Amino acid sequence: MNLESVIKKEKVGKKPKEKPKYNLWQNSAYMIQLAWNNQKSVLWLCLALALLAVGSNLIGLFIAPVILSKVETLAPLSELLLTIVVFTVLLMAIKGINGYISTNTLFRRIALRTGLLADIHDKLATTSYPNTEDDLVLKKLDKATMATSSNRQATEAIWNTFTGIIQNILGFALYLILLSSINPFVIVITLVTTVTGYFITKRIGEWGYRHQEEESEYSRRMNYISTKAEDHTLAKDIRLFGMRPWLEGIYSSTQRLLHAFVVRREKVYIQANIVDIVLSFLRNGVAYAYLITLTLNNNLSASTFLLYFSAVGGFTSWVNGILSGFSTLHKQSLDLSTLREFLETPEPFVFEEGLPLEPDRNKPYKIELKNVTFRYPRAEKDTLQNINLTIKPGEKLAIVGLNGAGKTTLVKLMCGFYDPTEGEVLLNGQNIKRYNRHDYYRHFSAVFQHFSLLEVTLAENVAQTDVDIDNEKVIACIEKAGLTSKIKNLPKGIDTHIGRQVFEDGIELSGGEYQRLMLARALYKDAPIIVLDEPTAALDPIAESDIYNKYNDLTGGRTSVYISHRLASTRFCDRIIYIDHGVIEEEGTHHSLIATGGKYAELFEIQSRYYKKGEVQDHEEEILKTTDLS
Repeated sequence: MNLESVIKKEKVGKKPKEKPKYNLWQNSAYMIQLAWNNQKSVLWLCLALALLAVGSNLIGLFIAPVILSKVETLAPLSELLLTIVVFTVLLMAIKGINGYISTNTLFRRIALRTGLLADIHDKLATTSYPNTEDDLVLKKLDKATMATSSNRQATEAIWNTFTGIIQNILGFALYLILLSSINPFVIVITLVTTVTGYFITKRIGEWGYRHQEEESEYSRRMNYISTKAEDHTLAKDIRLFGMRPWLEGIYSSTQRLLHAFVVRREKVYIQANIVDIVLSFLRNGVAYAYLITLTLNNNLSASTFLLYFSAVGGFTSWVNGILSGFSTLHKQSLDLSTLREFLETPEPFVFEEGLPLEPDRNKPYKIELKNVTFRYPRAEKDTLQNINLTIKPGEKLAIVGLNGAGKTTLVKLMCGFYDPTEGEVLLNGQNIKRYNRHDYYRHFSAVFQHFSLLEVTLAENVAQTDVDIDNEKVIACIEKAGLTSKIKNLPKGIDTHIGRQVFEDGIELSGGEYQRLMLARALYKDAPIIVLDEPTAALDPIAESDIYNKYNDLTGGRTSVYISHRLASTRFCDRIIYIDHGVIEEEGTHHSLIATGGKYAELFEIQSRYYKKGEVQDHEEEILKTTDLS
């Protein structure tokens, strides 16, 4: 199947777009209210700019007829020059005032846009965790971010649109008064041809807008290939597997499809231009013929002829401007609606409105899962089914199983990232749904396999802040995590920057070193419950065993939950549960599960045989001896 067939198939399978929640008038009122509450001057300056634009247009309309009238009436040269000077001064004054206002209103408009961008970031940082994984929410986030990304986007450009609409409505009214003495037939012809031409050319001209997804699909694929070809992490694969011809072939075929699309689009746009030319010829021809007739029969002066003919053309521009303005406003309204829908995304969790919950390092915490079933949104089957599990205060629990068994999902339910589809999660006997979820998160120190890292200093990454950092505590946590020798060799110690995208003096750590840094971060938080979700996946078995054995001592009586795909690493835990296909298949200590001879014992035996082979044989034999796995 070729690339074009794939794209067409994808287009056929797409669902129709949902109707926006808010219409043009509601979104316009939203932005006006936003400005009124935060930057009132934006509204007044929009009106001022519209008035200046109309004033400048009127001066431009009258300047030639008035000067021509002076010439026709043989006015003195001084009077003619004075007229020219007056018009010139007026135009310069309006232009200067317009420039001043435009510059001043720009900063206020930017402030409104960046305020909305801050609202987006705040929503993203505080929203319930399930929203961060919901495709529909993420699509709205992308569009909302785009709508606030630059001066040209809807959240700022809408003020230019408002100014243009006000300007065109005022100009339309003034020109209509000016042309009131002309035969109404001419005005009607002007209106009909202008409106008809607008909607025809708009329909044809929007062909590209209606097919923008097809164009963006081609561009997205080309950009993807270009990005991958330039990615240094792919450089080895390109050379080793000879991927260059393949990548170039995909890029070239997509480029041909894009070229064909552009050719089709330009053919359509030519039709729009032809229609516009025909209707403009008809409109101007009627006006020109009528004014010539007036000139011949009623001795209409050349200056008056010029004034009226220019007014007819300007009248057309005002009508077009009004229609185009509302068309633009409609498009901007769609972006604003998406922005508002994202900001108003419903929250499945309670936050400030929930009960407060202060973590206490010395308080015992018991976690219970009662009849918990969980299914991801739009999934066909449950990930977890009827889980009943109690983690006693101070207990060390290990969760093991094959990939996809539901281990990480179970931990996320414990941590409050998800709510069960059925059943409940309890903390000391109380359903966690009652509490402020932010307060609940404060009870956990966690290290996940996929972690976040900011390009700041080592100390800031451990403390997760840039103020009031306890350096002694940072150093102690780094030592417990086994990073002391690495940090001592760095010129700036814990003040060394991580990464090289922001700071030129930044350093890169190995995968294992990054994992140890994350362990230090978890220790620094010092929460009463600690969770490790395969944090040592990047380490070799020896290093992983060392880290987990250290954690056995570091937890200090705290409730602890561990996930590891290497079963020998968690044998120190008080209890181990083996999950398979979303249910708890086996439960017990390491020794009792080995003695039972079930799936845990079978998987452990397979892993033991694997690690006894090759380069790790001697090390693994020592681990097996020291951990008494027989």
